[in-house]
Amino acid sequence: MPLSRRSFVRTLSVGGAGALGASLVGARGHEALARALDAAAPPPLPTAASPLRLDSNENPHGPSPAALDAVRGAFGEASRYPFASSDALVDAIAAAHRVRPEQVLLGAGSTELLRMAVLAFTRRDRALVTAAPTFEDPAVVAGIVRTPVRAVRVDGALRLDLGAMADRARGAGLVYLCNPNNPTSTVHPAAAVRDVVERVHRASRDAVVLVDEAYHEYVEDAGYATAVPLAVADPRVVVARTFSKVFGLAGLRVGYAIAAKPTIDAMRRHQLGMGVNGLATAAAMATLDQPDFVARQRTLNRESRAATRATFADMGYVVAPSAANFLFVDIRRDARAFQQACARRGILVGRPFPPLTTHARISIGTAAEMRQAAAVFRDVLST
Repeated sequence: MPLSRRSFVRTLSVGGAGALGASLVGARGHEALARALDAAAPPPLPTAASPLRLDSNENPHGPSPAALDAVRGAFGEASRYPFASSDALVDAIAAAHRVRPEQVLLGAGSTELLRMAVLAFTRRDRALVTAAPTFEDPAVVAGIVRTPVRAVRVDGALRLDLGAMADRARGAGLVYLCNPNNPTSTVHPAAAVRDVVERVHRASRDAVVLVDEAYHEYVEDAGYATAVPLAVADPRVVVARTFSKVFGLAGLRVGYAIAAKPTIDAMRRHQLGMGVNGLATAAAMATLDQPDFVARQRTLNRESRAATRATFADMGYVVAPSAANFLFVDIRRDARAFQQACARRGILVGRPFPPLTTHARISIGTAAEMRQAAAVFRDVLST
């Protein structure tokens, strides 16, 4: 049965309002949803019998209690357009980063912000420079609008080859840097980011550098720092952030960009009107200033990530250093076959990421989930 709005709503209504709590607010499953749509069936609500989802880099612990309370408190405004709440969130984000509100742009997750940047700064004669592999959405959007894509393979340490990307930036419109990089989980220090921005500017006077900091809150590398100060000072730099990862709001779709006002204005022309809903803005507002919650999520992630890393290392597999909430493991076999074998055993892992087709991306779940997954990984890799 094809998925229609009516059938989707009917599916949601089966479990009643209680089913629409933390499990959907902190939804875990961009890839699971894609599989459901491919099968022309409504995406099922999570149940105890659902597969273990280690495939989309979500926070397995879900949103903070304050975020859930804020969502419940915002139900009374569900009949109103979210003009005031969006403005309030922009003001709060601006205050948190010590920038002006006109330097902040909201999006339906950072995904919409990446799309806006591609549409604003690339053309058929101004290419997108990206990495291979990295988060694919900018290249996908570029392909839709027929913008050339220059993909630069990551280096031998699975880090973005920043020098080669700068060299390919001549005449480009947008250079996309995912830092930490998805899927390789590697991170670059602040000095390296500043250096590549300077090199890109020398190669292409008009090129904009987009630094995607979706996993910023998980980074513990001493040399790392946000590129927000660069973005505020330089109209050819944009930083994208999201509430989908450490804050556990993937299902609500809210992110933001920070840049100089002219850069924000150029992106805003491609913004979906009122694309961030009132429940999302309420949850984001409640979560924005919760350092204890973020610190706890970082600790939980670090502990489960270390245990999972040890599992693969004990089996003799090379695991890239991770600055995020996932691991990238060279399993020395076809990643799709590994993905399918794990799925048959109830464990979903990330899709293949060409050209590194023998590497598997493993999202970090709870400690109990990773213990369950470790047994499956051992079984599959011993076959």
